[in-house]
Amino acid sequence: MAQAQKCRLVFMGTPDFAAVILRALAQWPRGEIVAVYTQPDRPAGRGHKLTPSPVKRLARESGLPVLQPQSLKSAEAQAELAALRADVLVVAAYGLILPDAVLSAPRLAPVNVHASLLPRYRGAAPIQRCIMENWQPDAQSGVAIMRMVSRLDAGPVYADAALPIGEHTAGSLHDALACLGADLLPRVLDDLLDGRAVARPQDEGRASYAPKITREDGCIDWERPAAEVHARIRGVTPWPGARAVFALTGEAQALPLLLAPGELGERVECAKPGDVRHDAGGLSVACADRWYRLSFVRPQGRRDMPVRDFINGRLRGLAEGICGRVAPLC
Repeated sequence: MAQAQKCRLVFMGTPDFAAVILRALAQWPRGEIVAVYTQPDRPAGRGHKLTPSPVKRLARESGLPVLQPQSLKSAEAQAELAALRADVLVVAAYGLILPDAVLSAPRLAPVNVHASLLPRYRGAAPIQRCIMENWQPDAQSGVAIMRMVSRLDAGPVYADAALPIGEHTAGSLHDALACLGADLLPRVLDDLLDGRAVARPQDEGRASYAPKITREDGCIDWERPAAEVHARIRGVTPWPGARAVFALTGEAQALPLLLAPGELGERVECAKPGDVRHDAGGLSVACADRWYRLSFVRPQGRRDMPVRDFINGRLRGLAEGICGRVAPLC
């Protein structure tokens, strides 16, 4: 009996999230990756050396052909894609707008692996925004696999899977959702190939947008509830990092610090939001309702260190009790 012809796949992606999806796609036994598209090499590091994307590095290691057009808007780029005769176009965090001619190129479908439970958090930063804006104990994130349309992240959804946010940071949730998407994708591709796939329209009334994260998102407003502050700090960890400027008793200059996620303390009684307290446990900052106990801090030009080590080194002799203020915003 003749062996069934494999599904011809074109993959488009760039960062680490996409590399996890590509690895899973390469292991799908019914598919053959005929090309990998990724963004052009970018300067990185102190030397600004041109650096390949994680997807490009993985594709090269796997012996897959790599294409890096600056844009897919030209007739030449679109003709090059059409010549690949893809059955399915798989996209994950590619970073370029795909014209209609690209979306219509695959025989079966263009599918996208998106790191949110659509229609919530369409856009560039679904992982970070979901953590920052959902600080209730039962909050969830997830991943969705949709059929791509010309509107941003608005296509019908083939499948999704939820994951509790819990104590995740943006970094750890990124990794968990990448693995979840990598597990879900082959099932959707099996359904597409076998004619069982059904995509449900998104509820436009529930749609929300997740704009790109900037350094300003790392500014902490201590007048918010401590649970919300905790979510904000986790949402900007590891990048751009939560930033605060401490003006402490006995210190001639204010101390800018990057803050790692800490923990919620007892209720605030006789302090204002932004007050800093030193006690046997270290440093805490007053929020609208509770103290927020710091865990690790990073002074400028230094590495992360436990807050107790920071006190013993940089702030030796700091009086216990209310010992200063934190700037309310950067």
